[in-house]
Amino acid sequence: MVDSMSKAMPHTVVSCWQPFLGLALVAVFVSSTLGCPSRCECSAQSKAVVCHRKRMPTIPDGIPTETRILDLSKNKLTMINPDDFIAFPGLEELDLSGNLISYVEPGAFNALFNMHSLSLKSNRIKLIPLGVFTALTNLTRLDISDNKIVILLDYMFQDLHNLKFLEVGDNDLVYISHRAFSGLLSLETLTLERCNLTVVPTEALSHLHSVVSLHLRYLSISTFHPYSFKKLFKLRHLEIDNWPSLDHVPANALHGLNLTTLFITNTNLSSFPYQALKHLYYLTHLNLSYNRIRHIEGGMLMELVRLQELHLVGAQLNVIELYAFQGLRNLKVLNVSHNHLDTLEKGVFQSPETLRVLLINNNPLVCDCRLMWILQKRQSLFLGDSQPECSNPESSRGQPFKEFKETLLSYYVTCTKPKIRENKTQTVTVDEGQQAMLRCSADGTPRPIVSWLSPRRRVLTNRNHGRVMVHNNGTLEIKSAEMQDSGVYLCLASNSAGNDTLMTSLAVKSLGSLYANRTQYYTDPNNATANGTTSVTLGLDLKTILVSTAMGCFTFLGVVLFCFLLLFVWSRGKGKHKNNIDVEYVPRSKSNGTNVDSDEGQAGPRRFNMKMM
Repeated sequence: MVDSMSKAMPHTVVSCWQPFLGLALVAVFVSSTLGCPSRCECSAQSKAVVCHRKRMPTIPDGIPTETRILDLSKNKLTMINPDDFIAFPGLEELDLSGNLISYVEPGAFNALFNMHSLSLKSNRIKLIPLGVFTALTNLTRLDISDNKIVILLDYMFQDLHNLKFLEVGDNDLVYISHRAFSGLLSLETLTLERCNLTVVPTEALSHLHSVVSLHLRYLSISTFHPYSFKKLFKLRHLEIDNWPSLDHVPANALHGLNLTTLFITNTNLSSFPYQALKHLYYLTHLNLSYNRIRHIEGGMLMELVRLQELHLVGAQLNVIELYAFQGLRNLKVLNVSHNHLDTLEKGVFQSPETLRVLLINNNPLVCDCRLMWILQKRQSLFLGDSQPECSNPESSRGQPFKEFKETLLSYYVTCTKPKIRENKTQTVTVDEGQQAMLRCSADGTPRPIVSWLSPRRRVLTNRNHGRVMVHNNGTLEIKSAEMQDSGVYLCLASNSAGNDTLMTSLAVKSLGSLYANRTQYYTDPNNATANGTTSVTLGLDLKTILVSTAMGCFTFLGVVLFCFLLLFVWSRGKGKHKNNIDVEYVPRSKSNGTNVDSDEGQAGPRRFNMKMM
């Protein structure tokens, strides 16, 4: 029996090990067919060879010729030569990122006709010469970011007709040649970031007729030129992020674009770029977060009829005026968190019922009747994971919106009608050219907004109207008052609970009446007449007397001088008058009145000579 068992055992053991022997033989066969470099990891199924972070100074031997995916990242390769990949014609993905490559020979990838993805990221390449990407006609993704490239040469990408994604950021780029992107007929996404460009490369970008997404991040560009993105007919997504020197977007900077998504974030913008966005009728997503936009005016976004999301996080917003989102019928998401808003009134929106997400947390909100609509809409409105809280009044300070009880809203959330202090009709008189101050201050909850109505029915708010300005305390200031400023002004203090009014009359005295005003009339008690009436004596002040005297002297001296001039001209006339005049006469007798000669005793005529000057 034992013998029979011993005879049967070897056959049983061989039968049990047969499956394992078959797997071992398959493994040995596959290993011998594909091979795998030492220290690398290989996958026969995906035909991938991974030699990541092996500190290799050269491309390792033993890479199977059938390899489709080759990862040589994080090694110590310094150069790529034309013969390095000639043995791998089926290669589709090649990762050379994180090496020490400083130069790539032209023709280095000539044998890789099937290549779809190439990464040269994080190396030391300073210049990519023409011919490096020749034959990569099927390449769809290229990453040359995080190198030391200074310039992109003309036609360096001209053979990449099927390229869709190009990463060029994190380089020392100072210039992109006008035809650098020529040949990129299918490019859809371009990223330019962290380089030394100081202007938008408009001419180079104009060759990208198929680009859909353009990302321009961390650049030192301070201004846009007109038509900065011309000929980008298919561009739909434009991202401008971290341009700390950018403080203004001109009206025609984005002209010609049909964007659906626009990000202008982390810049130095101080005002909402209304005019630059006016023609973007297809815009659905707008992000202007982390700027210095403190004010959104009413009725300035009427053209953005398709806008669905608006983000203004950390933008230092103080005021969103009534009707600010007038025309935005499709607005569903509004994010104004981390700002300085004290309220957000229902009248801001065109269609508040379409709003689905409202993020208003981290604002100094005053919980009064202006926010009642939000509290009533809490069930259908998502307010975010971080709930908004009240900063005022004192009774509600620090209370999250979700803790307000529906039945007590009318008790906690209230408003009081404005009341103007010293509400009595005033009269203000100033001289022409002087400053006029019309005062109007009011109390109420929320704080009333004070505006003025001029005598010509012009509404004056707290904006600069040339010589006229309304201060935050409600005072109307008119610099250098003119006669036409005279009239009755109406002060209007209003808030959500109502309004109050005050009338103020302004009289501006003309400069022409100042001399008349200096003439004063007074009564002299010593000149009282017999019938009890008092005579009125005209009194002149010293200045009037001096002026009158001076004017009289000037007139007299002028007449005298004119007479002397006439005499001088007449006396200087030559040949028109005799200079000597002879007068003949007979002397009269002293005794009888007859004419006699006193010396001769004989009568006779005498002659007198006179010379004219």
